[in-house]
Amino acid sequence: MSPEKERTAASRRPRRRSLLTVCGALTGTVLTVVPLSTANQASAATSSSPDKGTRVSAWSPSMTTGGPSFSNQTIRMVVHSSVAGSGARITLSNRYSTTPLDVSAVDVAVQASGGEATRGTTRNVTFGTSRHVTIPAGEEAVSDVIPISVSAGENLLVSLYVPGTSGTSTWHSDAFDTTYIASGNHAGDDGTAAFGTTTTSWYYLAGLDVLSSTARGTVVAFGDSITDGYHSSTGTYTRWPDFLGRRLGAGPGPQKLSVVDSGIGGNRVLTDVPNLWQGVSALKRFGHDALGQPGVKDVILFEGINDIGNNAGPDGQALTAQDLINGYRTLIDEAHAAHVNVIGATLMPDEGNGYHTPAAEAIRQDVNQWIRTSGAFDGVIDFDRTMRDPANPAALDPAYDSGDHIHPNDEGMKAMADAIDLRLLRT
Repeated sequence: MSPEKERTAASRRPRRRSLLTVCGALTGTVLTVVPLSTANQASAATSSSPDKGTRVSAWSPSMTTGGPSFSNQTIRMVVHSSVAGSGARITLSNRYSTTPLDVSAVDVAVQASGGEATRGTTRNVTFGTSRHVTIPAGEEAVSDVIPISVSAGENLLVSLYVPGTSGTSTWHSDAFDTTYIASGNHAGDDGTAAFGTTTTSWYYLAGLDVLSSTARGTVVAFGDSITDGYHSSTGTYTRWPDFLGRRLGAGPGPQKLSVVDSGIGGNRVLTDVPNLWQGVSALKRFGHDALGQPGVKDVILFEGINDIGNNAGPDGQALTAQDLINGYRTLIDEAHAAHVNVIGATLMPDEGNGYHTPAAEAIRQDVNQWIRTSGAFDGVIDFDRTMRDPANPAALDPAYDSGDHIHPNDEGMKAMADAIDLRLLRT
């Protein structure tokens, strides 16, 4: 598979350098709070200097509403960094909750194994120099710089203590990693004796960014469950964006781009999903989840099969190929207005899955043809050609099929990452 040539004009667009933040006085301290209206400008700004490097996003799941409530509990989550860096910061999100979030302790440590921290690596996290932070409903908080370094592919443990009752949490349901829950405040524990419950979701934790001495920007993989890693093995980091990050780190030369995964299972381009945990539409979340990432240079847009499979057109109407194309054009225009490259990925085959009908297949083919030939994107990745069965192009290659005929297995995820022409990415 040979992706179409990147448009050179796009690579010459100037980068944005502005930083907009709102500082509010909460609980007697100064806290960096980012309201939704300025979230993408605040997060996307790239901070760089010869001495400190470039601030890039190292890990950042997209968040939704509908998570469980917590009360007097510590939540310990695993963060898998795609790039090496220091001067880390974390982002806590209360974006999709309706009540303020109180967090009275946050700690970060290097993972030893599972939920156990490497002794001597635990660092207290502050927000406006305070250990306690209150995040209003609908907003996010970025921590002070944490004196901890991380290597590419290394895991950190981030522990949050929620002293009161949180109400419905802002979360990412399908983490494909293990989260550890304890009663009471155990944020600073090295061991896991108190953490008697595990889940496979992330709660409130929406980002890790670092200063990188080599990376000059962030690649955002934006999509649905295939990008989110559905059917990839838990705790093995075998989503296609994980494999892409490792390719970029393998050289030759130093790693020049980080990779973050902004996939949400079940997500659609044009419409919100009735299941709240599957997120608002790409049209609504693209500015925050993709263009709002620190250091963003490129977005790989790979979404639309849920629109097709659910025949979910705008305003409750039946979907047409032109509807989806119009949605892509809107996202492309948003990216270009922010001086960000957007690379389109063709939609993969799904014969044998409940989504597949002759009418749906016709839309998929029309949309893919437009992605390949329109010139609207700054580059094209042809996942369809890479992943289809040579003997039956309407179906996934059996070697890459997880068994449900739409989601790849781990080998398929690697094949997707290997199919990406790295020359499409701006370094």
